[in-house]
Amino acid sequence: MATLTISPEEEKRVKGLGFLSNKGTDNFSGRIITKNGKITAEQQICLGEAAKLFGNGNVVYTTRLTVEIQGIPFDKIEEFRAYIAKAGLETGGTGSKVRPVVSCKGTTCQYGLIDTYAISEEIHEKFYKGYEKVKLPHKFKIAVGGCPNNCVKPDLNDLGIVGQLIPNYDEDSCNGCKKCPVEKVCPPQAAKLVDGVLEIDKEKCTNCGLCVGKCNFDAIEDGKVGYKIYLGGRWGKRIALGQPLSKVFTSKEELMEIIEKVILLYREQGKTGERFASTIERLGFENVEEQLMGNGLMERKQEILDAKLHLVGGATC
Repeated sequence: MATLTISPEEEKRVKGLGFLSNKGTDNFSGRIITKNGKITAEQQICLGEAAKLFGNGNVVYTTRLTVEIQGIPFDKIEEFRAYIAKAGLETGGTGSKVRPVVSCKGTTCQYGLIDTYAISEEIHEKFYKGYEKVKLPHKFKIAVGGCPNNCVKPDLNDLGIVGQLIPNYDEDSCNGCKKCPVEKVCPPQAAKLVDGVLEIDKEKCTNCGLCVGKCNFDAIEDGKVGYKIYLGGRWGKRIALGQPLSKVFTSKEELMEIIEKVILLYREQGKTGERFASTIERLGFENVEEQLMGNGLMERKQEILDAKLHLVGGATC
């Protein structure tokens, strides 16, 4: 067995920089942040070269769309960081704080209802980078999904966003067609002809947008873009399914404000070592939603950020 020479203190320090120990060796995997799972061809070439120059030649992709270069010797870590920085890349993504954002390819996907790449990059800059020094009770994961197909599993993240297209239904334009194309195309069967008139069950409707433009008489000519937010999802040893806020937000400004309020609430009211799902369970979802709909968290923002909280780590779940 290899003799390990890196002290626990040094191992902890470089983990904070995004370098994870390769089991049984003095080598590390450098975790590169992709912002939203998208990098340029030039950056891809840089990673391949870095893997050969500093690592064991392998480039691996994590389940959260970051990239790891394996087999980097401890004494090459700083040289590696400088090398990839020339291509605009950096390491990180560890610790009890906002983690790198995961996004589906909704920007280019035929089902995508929102520009997932642009939104996730904005979240990255504002909350991964902007809140980089803010200690939280535990890691906090964010996922951005382009539509209700939920490919990125938003309801299994601490905060999940799902793109919506809320149909603008003009009942007066419905002609009661015997074979209604809207009813035919509706995946959750929320659209039904009742007594010769199309009705949309709001409880069943997922705002997938597939009905928009399908009516021959323009009863659903367009829709309003929105964002559904799930809170308290968790994947791991103890699984929790996130719950949606009752309101579908229809502006990006509202979305960003809610994300910030959630992070502030978690920092202020979460116990050290506790995942957000457990915080919600302890506080009650209705209580959490009521706080998020109010102004108190933003009014206390600086007080919450300045408070000396979560200085000693230790996961409880």
